[in-house]
Formats: sequence, C-alpha cells, structure tokens
Amino acid sequence: MSATDRIDVSIEHKRAAPDDQGAGAHPNTCPACGSHYRDEELSRHLRVCPQCGHHFPVRGPERIAQLADEGSFEEDETHLRSSDPLAFFDLKPYSERLAEAEISTGLGDAMITGAAAIEGLPCRLAVMDFSFMGGSMGSVVGEKFARACEHAAEDGLPLVSVSASGGARMQEGILALMQLPKTVCAVEELHDAGGVLISVLAHPTTGGLLASFASLGDVLLAEPGALMSFAGPRVVAQTTREKLPDDFGLAESNLRFGHIDQIVPRAELRPTVARLLRLFGGA
Repeated sequence: MSATDRIDVSIEHKRAAPDDQGAGAHPNTCPACGSHYRDEELSRHLRVCPQCGHHFPVRGPERIAQLADEGSFEEDETHLRSSDPLAFFDLKPYSERLAEAEISTGLGDAMITGAAAIEGLPCRLAVMDFSFMGGSMGSVVGEKFARACEHAAEDGLPLVSVSASGGARMQEGILALMQLPKTVCAVEELHDAGGVLISVLAHPTTGGLLASFASLGDVLLAEPGALMSFAGPRVVAQTTREKLPDDFGLAESNLRFGHIDQIVPRAELRPTVARLLRLFGGA
C-alpha cells in the first residue's frame, strides 16, 4: 500500500484510524457524536460509543482480552524481530522506526500470535495491532502468520485472525510484498490439512492485507464501518474520475456485494466466533 493510500485512509475516511483521531482531539472523544468518555468507561463498553455505536480502534492485547477466556492466551514467537536488510532511510532509519514502535507499543511487531480458548473452545489466534507502524505487514508479520497456520494445522485447531493494517511495509520493499504469496500459501496449506480460518476484519484492513490472508477465511466477519479497500477512496476517485458512493470500501458496502459473510458489532464478536468454533469443531 502506498504512502498516498495510507494518508487517504487515515485523513479522509470518516472513521478515524488508530492513533489518528484528529489534531488536538482527545482519543476518548467519539468522532461521530462528540461524546467523551473516561478510559475505564470506554474499555468497559469494549471501546464502542454507547451513544451512537461508533467503534473505536482496539490495541492487539486488548482485542485478545476481549475475545479469549481469561488466562487462556499463551503467546508464542515472541522472539521474532524485523531486521533492516535494505538499510532503508526516509526521514529516519527504518531500524530507528522499529525501535520507537517497540518502545511505544510494547510489542515486537504488528502481529500477536498464540494459543487461546474462546468460551472454552481451543483455537489459535493471530491478532494485528495498527499502532505498530500502521499494522503494516513486513517479514515478521508474514512469518508469524505462517507459523500460526502451521501450529493450527499441527494441533488440529481453528485459526482466528483479526486484521487491522495499512498494507505492506514499504521500508522492506520486495521482502514485504513477498509476504502476500507466503501468507496465501500458508492458508492453502492450512486448508489442505483440514484446518479452518475465521477472519475478522477491523478498521482499517487495506492494501496487501486485504489482498492476502485477510480475505481468505472460510468465514469473513467485519466490524461495523470498517474500511476494507485495496486503495483509499480518494485515490480510487482520482484514478477513475468518478464520484464514489458514501459507503465506498466500508464493511456495509462489502457485505452488499457479497465480499464478506456478516457484519458483527464488537459486543457480539466473541459469542459469534465461539459459535463458529463449535460449528467447525470437527473440521
């Protein structure tokens, strides 16, 4: 995903992306209705505005806490870290950006993987965190997802993925783009082993993520209002020179065209995933 597309996602789309709630805006102020909440109050409502239903962004660890049974999540592949094989430099070295992202988020990269249980049903989780360099997919994210597929196949467990990403990580160039076919092959091998992928698309899921494993789930769920488009609305409008519908690229539009199976409000996500795990339990 290009830099232009990422700017389009974060600035022009009506739903603010994580870490981009607007200049001077308090992160707990609803961008849709202006209601303000204390952090613990918003957390208690799963970071959904009680007044208008706006879905605030959710960090990876909090998403896992919302989905998994308490104390059931066991993280793996924590040692994996991105290197800088291209010695990439824009305004600052890529290695410095990685260090800053790790310090600010407490994560090794933009994906957290591990074993968990949801309503007592065992599964594997692969959850993305947009706050780590826009959830961009580099070598580590691709490797973590591929290993999550391998573990799921070996253990005979369903894999639940939650996507939130601006696309491929430009600082890794062709190495990042190679994660697209790598993750697609990992899903194919999971299916060959009789495994199941339940894919949840959160806001935003764009670029290379949407073009790879995020769209390949046996069941595709999305949160209300999530942006799901390879390129941002402004870029598409400039390229086609046509006026786009107001809901272009949103979950509601994707559901209408049959690209996803269901839009699930966050409060219903855990029971919905659990119901799917029961249905696919014998897969």
